[in-house]
This record gives sequence, C-alpha cells and structure tokens, in this order.
Amino acid sequence: MTATAALVRHSGKFFIGGEWVEPSSDASIDVVDSDTETVFLTVAEAQAADMDRAISAARTAFDEGPWPRFSPDRRAEYLRGFAQALRDRAGDLAEIWPRQSGILQSVATAYLPSEIGNLDSYADLAGTFPFEEQHRPSAGSGFALLRREPVGVVGAILPWNGPLSQMIHKIGPALLAGCTVVVKAPPEAPGETYLIAEIAEELQLPPGVLNIVTADREVSERLVRDPRVDKISFTGSTAVGRRIATVLGERIGRYTLELGGKSAAVILEDADIEAAASNLAAAQCLQTGQVCASLTRVIVPRRLHDAVAEALAANFSAVRVGSPFDPESQMGPLGMSRQRDSVERYIAKGVAEGARLVTGGGRPRHLDRGFYIEPTLFAQVDNSHTIAQEEIFGPVLSVIPADDEADAVRIANDTIYGLNAAVFTQDVDRAQAVACQLRSGTVGVNAFKADFGIAFGGFKQSGVGREGGREGLLPYLEVKTILGGDQAPTGYSLI
Repeated sequence: MTATAALVRHSGKFFIGGEWVEPSSDASIDVVDSDTETVFLTVAEAQAADMDRAISAARTAFDEGPWPRFSPDRRAEYLRGFAQALRDRAGDLAEIWPRQSGILQSVATAYLPSEIGNLDSYADLAGTFPFEEQHRPSAGSGFALLRREPVGVVGAILPWNGPLSQMIHKIGPALLAGCTVVVKAPPEAPGETYLIAEIAEELQLPPGVLNIVTADREVSERLVRDPRVDKISFTGSTAVGRRIATVLGERIGRYTLELGGKSAAVILEDADIEAAASNLAAAQCLQTGQVCASLTRVIVPRRLHDAVAEALAANFSAVRVGSPFDPESQMGPLGMSRQRDSVERYIAKGVAEGARLVTGGGRPRHLDRGFYIEPTLFAQVDNSHTIAQEEIFGPVLSVIPADDEADAVRIANDTIYGLNAAVFTQDVDRAQAVACQLRSGTVGVNAFKADFGIAFGGFKQSGVGREGGREGLLPYLEVKTILGGDQAPTGYSLI
C-alpha cells in the first residue's frame, strides 16, 4: 500500500446511509498516478445495485429524516464542521489532488484554503438568505408568503480535474438548502470524496443525507434516469451535458450544468503586450490547461499578431515542466494517458489544418514517464480551425488575428461556448464596453479571472445555471407561494 492510499481508510467500500457498506460486487477501479504512471489507489466500482441503494438512502433521508426540517442555521453548522475538518486534512488533500490530475502541489496547497472557505461562505448565507418572505397579495386582502424549500434528492456528478472544488460547490448549497445528496465520484479521481465521507461520519451527519459512490458512465446514468432523484448537478464535458439534459427532459428533472469552454482573450491595441502574455501563459499552465475556463483563444489586432505570438512563445519556452511535487516545477502532467493522447491529436490537427506551430507540440525530452506535454502555441490560427472551436483541455493556445475591435468581438463570440473571457486594455471604460458585448458568463479585465463567491457559469453550450454564492444556492430550492385570508400565521404582519 502506498503512503497516499493509506490516507483513504475505506477505499473498498461505499458511504451509504451514514455508514461504510460493502459493494455488491468485487469490481474495482485503479487510480493511476499522473507523474509515475503507477497505481496509487484502488477503489470499489459501483454497480447498479450500489447506485440504487445510495438513491434509496437519500430518498428516505429526505422524505422521512430530520435534515429538510432542520433550520438553515443548524444545517450551516454542519457545513462549518466540514470546513474545519477539511482544513485539518489539507495536507492529505494536497497529496491526493496532484496525483490524480497533475496539478502542482504548490498550487494545490495555495488554493485549498479559499476552496475550503467556500463552505463557510455557504454557511454564512443561512443568516442572510430569504428562505421565507412576506408579500402583499396582488389581489384582495389577507396574507402571502413566498417560501424557498429544498428541491429534494440531488445527484452530484463530479469531474476528474477538480473534484474537491466542484464537490464543495454542489454539496455546500444543496445541504444548506435542505437537500439530500448522492455524490457520483469520478473514477479517475475519487480520493477527495472518500475524505469528505470520512468527515461526514465523524460529524454524525444524519444517515442518508450524503452518500458517495464511485461509478463509470453506465451506472452513472442510473442516477440521472431515476425518478427518485429530483435534480442533477453536473460538471464536465458539453457532450455529456447534452446527454444528461436529454434524459432529464424526458422526466422534467431539474439540472444545473457547468460544461466546456473555448474562452477568448481579446487583446486591444493599447494593451501591455508583455503583461498580457505573461498572464495568459501562466494561466494556461495552471493545472496543465485542464481548466474549463481557460483562455485558449488569444484574439489580437492583425498588426500586433507577431509581437503577441513572440511574447507568448518566450513565456511558454521558459516554463519548467516536471513533477507536481517538485517545488521548482511550473507545470505538471496531464491527468491521464487518454487525455495526453487527446491533446496530441489536437496538436496534430492544428498542424494539418495550416496553423503555425510556434513552440511546444511534443513531450518533454527530459521526462521518461508521466503524462507530460509541452506548453504549445499556435499562431495564424483561423477561428474555423478545429483547435479554435473544440475544447482541448490541455496547455495549447491559439493566436487569432482580427481586423479591428468589432471583428475581435465577432470572433470571440463565434463559438458554441460562452464560459469565460478577458479583455486586455489600459482603458477601463473601453474594457467594460467590450466586456458587455462578449457572450460569456465571466469577463476578466487584464487577467484570467473567475469568482465562485459571486457566480460562475456560462452562456450557450457552456452550461445552464450558476454555481457559487447566492446564485449557486437558488438552483437547489423550489419556490412555493402560500396565500391566506385575514387570519395570518404567527409572526406575520398583515399588510
């Protein structure tokens, strides 16, 4: 057993109904270290019977258990308990995350406090969010109440690139709202979910409120299809998101989808080219480009194209690629072999379609194991090229020339996606004017930015709904209107 595997206490079981249960079969999943290409963790693989058991536990807990009937303040205390326990195990999390996805351990360590802190932010909403509001009836006299009640049983389907963060932004608002949850952990990266389950057990979360299983696609679809599940919250590819929306459309199930992106960085004529290149190159190396909000299309004035490409190439060429546990590394590996294969196919397609490969494009020569790829830059990319239209999910940037500002906005919006964007200029008013024209859920000014404390999500095929902050709580609530006569409930002031 490796040191990392020893951090997970019950890898051969599932957390269902408040306890660790034996799986229905001996099927298992090997989790491969992205740096060493060796198995570092083996977990049980859920079958249909296991998923059904988890759904039943969540349904019973919602229909018969105390959780939906607890006050928001009481539920918030559990969220604070989760946050503190995760802080106590931050070292374990920083050991697991890099092995599963390739993120640098230094980056994981730096990010964890803010990620964990989001649980406290959701808990804070218990005291400020209007779960019940008094209203004046629109006709006649009497009383009117608008209540926001839990949507019910939630299926939370996590991605492999950042399962802890996505789990927090699903179970945080779901639990605060009073929902019960079945978490479907990604088979490539289940480690953090086991730690969350251990914490749920330690906190004595009521049985069935949080259930965690690891499953592949076929069994995962049972979670989506089951009518006992009221809502699905999914983060992943747009292709899978379409499938989920289709299935849920058949039974009018609720859903939140946080999907793919092909986000644009629009560089205007007055931008600081060196600063923009430094920011974009560094952001693209973050988690080896395996970030849905990555700014992968760099749209520049035609006359500045070569200067921007040169500046980006200089930054990319200086990146030190190496082990995520080496403090000198500036970019780690991709998460898995199939992901590297996919990125390499896109690079080959970029060359075949006529884009100019400026730097990168291969595997680092000094690394003989691990799923590594060089930071890669293409220039003279046409927005119709495959590498400009499809999400690569790797450290590949495309520089696209534009005739003028209006053309740059047109190119930026010429995509099925609309998750993130940025505008680089020294004129803040101009930045705002351009930002308002971009069909994107987030727009940063002079930097790659995202803020889950406010809201995160996309336009078009980048998803449905938002995660984070107050906006992220709303999808886990149903609205109920209660209307009455002259005798009002206790505590209600007739208007």
